[in-house]
Amino acid sequence: MGAIYADRLARRGFDLILVARNSARLEALAARIALDAGRRVETLTSDLRRADHVDDIEARLRTDSRITMLVNNAGVGSATPLLQSDIGVMRGMIALNVEALTRLTYAAAPAFVARGGGTIINMASIVAIGPEILNGVYGGAKAFVVALTQSLHHELGPRGLRVQAVLPGAVGTDFWAASGTPLANLPPEIVMSPEDAVDAALAGLDLGELITLPSLPDAADWQAYEDARQALFPNLSRSQPAARFGLNRPNNAG
Repeated sequence: MGAIYADRLARRGFDLILVARNSARLEALAARIALDAGRRVETLTSDLRRADHVDDIEARLRTDSRITMLVNNAGVGSATPLLQSDIGVMRGMIALNVEALTRLTYAAAPAFVARGGGTIINMASIVAIGPEILNGVYGGAKAFVVALTQSLHHELGPRGLRVQAVLPGAVGTDFWAASGTPLANLPPEIVMSPEDAVDAALAGLDLGELITLPSLPDAADWQAYEDARQALFPNLSRSQPAARFGLNRPNNAG
């Protein structure tokens, strides 16, 4: 999906800085986009699972005043049940999906606010709100991405930072082979093309959506979900346990 984002943003008039591990594929993509869209495309070969590789990208986000948008698209997933999962693989997932994303966001957000505005797009997943669907660590990592995005919007939206979390369902990419479930094993009626997923995500950005679910037919359904979450707030922290637990605590208010 990162390649599709690069193509679409170049066609919208953006110059690009592309970051990926595979140098040959990265250079080929950059050459194609530069030719097709006529935009300046710079490449940085980097493995964002490595903390030292993230250092350079952080520094660039903090200091390059030409950067107005960050797309946190890099990520890996897993369909392996928790008890069969290798903890080393899970740690690598957290390093990329959570730690790298957080570091780059923390580099970009203050810089964007200082420059008067900017946009951060964070790639999450439907597993953020449906952790039962795939591996639990993957679901937890993507739930973190959604929570971080919502917090950024609350805290820095009034200061010019535009943020979006994208929650695609199954998308027809090599993600599935890498996560342990071949794409051919999925029902075709639940699999969206990466082109459609990115185009829907960017349309959601244009509409001002904080949370974009490319497959969701009615945005009112998400709003109902969000309204229910907000309705919990007054009762999330109180001085006494809820009466439903039958603890019969004395009221010390007097």
